[in-house]
Amino acid sequence: MPAVIVANFCVLLVFVVGGALVATNPDLYYRSSQEDELLEWLTFWAFLLASVYYFIGARRDHQRRGGLPWFHIGLAVFCLLVALEEISWGQRLIGYRAPELFLARNYQQEFNLHNVVGYSLRRALILLILLSYGVLAGLAGLIDPLRVRMERMRVVLPPAGLAPAFGVTAAIYAGYPADLTGEWVECAMGLAFLFAARSDTARATARPIALAALTAVGCGVLTTLTLDLIRPQDDARAAAARLEVEALSADFNGPRLHSRCGIHKRLYTFMVEYGQPYLQQGEFAQLANTSGAATRAAYLLDPWNSPYWIRHQCDDDRSVSFVYSFGPNRQRESSEWDIRGDDIGAYLQLKR
Repeated sequence: MPAVIVANFCVLLVFVVGGALVATNPDLYYRSSQEDELLEWLTFWAFLLASVYYFIGARRDHQRRGGLPWFHIGLAVFCLLVALEEISWGQRLIGYRAPELFLARNYQQEFNLHNVVGYSLRRALILLILLSYGVLAGLAGLIDPLRVRMERMRVVLPPAGLAPAFGVTAAIYAGYPADLTGEWVECAMGLAFLFAARSDTARATARPIALAALTAVGCGVLTTLTLDLIRPQDDARAAAARLEVEALSADFNGPRLHSRCGIHKRLYTFMVEYGQPYLQQGEFAQLANTSGAATRAAYLLDPWNSPYWIRHQCDDDRSVSFVYSFGPNRQRESSEWDIRGDDIGAYLQLKR
């Protein structure tokens, strides 16, 4: 089977799985799309392996022609940076606090650059990369004069056969058919770059492409399982978080704070967007300041330096509101309606 068929199949399979989960098990789709779940780790490993292959390609190009293989190196650095940005440079793994600039200006309150950029610009950049490099540059390689000129300039063109994978990924991202589509697009994009890099350093057969895909999936599964096993319980900070969510519950159940159906935001973002500064002056703030955690009080962070969240979910029959922390494992396990796993939270009685 040609390598491009396997590569396109693997990339499109990401969206088939995501679409099937949306249609049959929305709760599993929601949980699978969260940070530090298999989907994110697969994205990380796909970009990281692509970076390795591009660095290998740079070394081979230098050995063959000498000089600086600038485009190979640029692709390798790009993929490495995307991989590290995907996991916020290990912030959730280690639990360190992001610099204050990122707490205030990054809507995710994490140590990464891509969320400092506005959503519209970030989306436009992703579409530009997918279409200009993945589709147009790949198709340009079919035109002999252009391909020869690019090779002389040491520009690394992706295989033209990957244009469908890059194109469909761009179309789905542009259409954004479901919440959290962006997480699945990032995974598909990582695999597309991985296959483009692998085809540059190996024979154009299906075997290296399949091996690259299996390696990324295997590393993603292993990382997810390992983190579930090695993250210890943290009784002292868990106890502090329980006191803090009760204080937040008291703040929300006071006379001034309101919410609305469909809210699911980091608490600091909620406070800024809806103009409710009382959260920095209530019982939670007093409790955090008393324990010497002024920065956490200012930016509504839990004892693991992750954001506290608020969710207000409604349908025709019920309404549920709660504030919560991801807890000791720093992973979201709560559903749209319930506080689950080791997440630590408190239910609210909000005015609407």
